[in-house]
Amino acid sequence: MDWSIAKILIQDGVVTGVIYALMAVALVLVFAVTRIIFIAQGEFVSFGALSFAMMASGQTPQTIYLLPIVGGIIFLKELYFRLRGKHGLPLWQSLLYFVLLPLLVMYAIPLILAQNPNLWVKALLTLVMVVPLGPMVYRLVYEPVAEASVLTLLIVSIALHFAFVGTGLVLFGAEGWLVSEPFFDGELDLFGLTWRYQSLFVIAMTLLTIIGLWALFGFTLVGKALRATAVNRRGARLVGISTSLSGHLTFWLTAFVGVLAGIMLVSFIQITYETGFMIGLKGFVGAIIGGLVSYPIAAIGAIGVGIIEAFSTFWASDYKEVIVFTLIIPVLLVRSLTTTHHEDEE
Repeated sequence: MDWSIAKILIQDGVVTGVIYALMAVALVLVFAVTRIIFIAQGEFVSFGALSFAMMASGQTPQTIYLLPIVGGIIFLKELYFRLRGKHGLPLWQSLLYFVLLPLLVMYAIPLILAQNPNLWVKALLTLVMVVPLGPMVYRLVYEPVAEASVLTLLIVSIALHFAFVGTGLVLFGAEGWLVSEPFFDGELDLFGLTWRYQSLFVIAMTLLTIIGLWALFGFTLVGKALRATAVNRRGARLVGISTSLSGHLTFWLTAFVGVLAGIMLVSFIQITYETGFMIGLKGFVGAIIGGLVSYPIAAIGAIGVGIIEAFSTFWASDYKEVIVFTLIIPVLLVRSLTTTHHEDEE
């Protein structure tokens, strides 16, 4: 291997690594605020990528039915709780958020697609169609067990992952999808390498997303409330911060990040209904490197995972997954020797 090949491998690793960085940041965000190891994060990548790919090919994705179905289940649950005398959202709000708006999305998207919009509009429709599924999942699945132990929340995440994988197979089938039409077409010579505009767009969008999250947490009241919840859930409740609302906002953000990553990734590789799981796991490696606490270290670690994966593919493609996931072992070993154990908060 000479330097010219190494530069190309680093280039490929950076492009895929920034996607893993988005996954790592999202996983750290969810765990910090809600204590949930969100294994199903990768499924938002798959759902976003496949929904976008189907629209790019001129088809209407079956994902349009997910929001009304999940929203209808949540509304029935809210109605049951109200009949039992328990507190919750007012019925008119539940009807609006979980029934009427999802139905509006379901009927509006085919009408918009019939006008043959451009790729940017289809990407926006993908965000509108899939991102609201995040807070709905939190309300339906995680909120009832929000105060449970981390192990219980992990078991729930595993069950949710399998439910999502089965749903993805039903909605999209077993075949893979790839969007051949890029957002930006053309190439640019930079740092002695030829960069596709699409690759630079992915890197730029990742940086903008991470900077946006940094600004949200550093300069807004909502972000500071999320940070307070991440530091001490009980203390946040004592000063009037709703940990339930924090959970919903967190799942809004993580769903947005996952769907955005899927939209960008499907222009480079073929995505199937189960591809997101492997992407999420590689983001999880980056999150572990950051100790599920540090956003910058998690992002840098995930980019490193992408670069190591690129070199592993060149040298030993059959063992690239083994090499990538083996990175967790020394990190966990070092942290087990240097980190003081704390009991879970009750």
